Amino acid sequence: HVQLVESGGGSVQPGESLRLSCAISGISFSRACMGWFRQTPGEEPGGVASVDKDGTTDYANTVKGRFTGSKDNAENTVYLQMNSLNPEDTAMYYCAAEYIWPCSLNSPDFHYWGQGTQVTVS
Repeated sequence: HVQLVESGGGSVQPGESLRLSCAISGISFSRACMGWFRQTPGEEPGGVASVDKDGTTDYANTVKGRFTGSKDNAENTVYLQMNSLNPEDTAMYYCAAEYIWPCSLNSPDFHYWGQGTQVTVS
C-alpha cells in the first residue's frame, strides 16, 4: 500500500519561510522520482520542484533561488524548504512519486500522490 503524507503547511507572512515534509511508504524510495506540486482552485497542479533518486533537483522558474528540495533516504522523507514566500505562493502543496527517468515536473507523469498541505501567505 503506497502512502505519501505531507505536513508542514500553514499561514505565514510575506518574506517568511516554511518547510514541507512528505513521508513515503510502500514504494522503493531510492528508485523513485519525487515531485512537489501546487494547486490553486480551478487550476491544474503545477510543478514546483523535483528530487531525483540520486538527489538531483530541478525547479520551476518561479521558485528558483527560494525553494530547495531534498530527501532523506534513511527516513523515506522528502522535504521542500520554502524561503522568501510571497502571496503568489499560496496554494495546496502536494508531493508525488513515480518510477520515471528522467525525473519530471509534469503532474500527469506521476501516479502516486499525497493528500496535500495548505500554504497561505498573506
